[in-house]
Amino acid sequence: MSAQVLREDCDGLCTLTLNRPDKLNALTVEMFQQLHDHLGALEQQQEHIGAVVLRGAGRCFSAGNDLHDIAAGQALPLPHLQARTIDRLARLPQVVIVAVHGHCYTGALELALAGDLIVCSRSASFADTHARWALTPLWGMSQRLPRRIGVARAREMMLLGRRYDGQRAAEMGLANLCFDDAQFETELQALVRELLAGSWFSHRATKRLLEETDGLPLAAGLAHEVFRNAGKGPDMAARIAAFGQASGRTA
Repeated sequence: MSAQVLREDCDGLCTLTLNRPDKLNALTVEMFQQLHDHLGALEQQQEHIGAVVLRGAGRCFSAGNDLHDIAAGQALPLPHLQARTIDRLARLPQVVIVAVHGHCYTGALELALAGDLIVCSRSASFADTHARWALTPLWGMSQRLPRRIGVARAREMMLLGRRYDGQRAAEMGLANLCFDDAQFETELQALVRELLAGSWFSHRATKRLLEETDGLPLAAGLAHEVFRNAGKGPDMAARIAAFGQASGRTA
């Protein structure tokens, strides 16, 4: 089985790369199976991996689902494999940054929406084209997109199938940050370093709080934060001591 998803680890960062550049990283069943397996491994490596970047090889992030797979009706090795994989990505203990350049259409957008942060190049292009192919969302579009950009804007994207460049995606809240194409790699690496410099314990705890309180009334959410939070991290004392030494003060 060819490597349709590549993994590279470096200094606490895991980079997962969709690897069908000759097919614009069109999403296949095999690709989802490999991604699913990588995520299963990462779930057990949270002490060694603090963040995950998901990106695409070649000219784009991904042009979306491989239409040949759809037409062939390829059997899935696991029921609802794609939706399960995207949900697994969203629930990963580590912070997930989705780095989008070039196309990010339909199924690829559903995949990207599982990220904690979406960053894009100015020339990136986002769209939901389900209606073009007489398809309906199966991988989370109808739930994650409205939660990210609001119901009205999600209706616009889903019903009209329009394309939005990186700058517009950032303005509407679909992308967290948009970088000039020439600076995309540099800015992405700076963002990763900034993220990894924070407490991985705190990042994991924050992700759990946001997930567990999603949809709760305010009072219930506040109570959950107070009484079911993860408390202090094992690196707290060292961080406070380092701050005191750097500033010439005792903490």
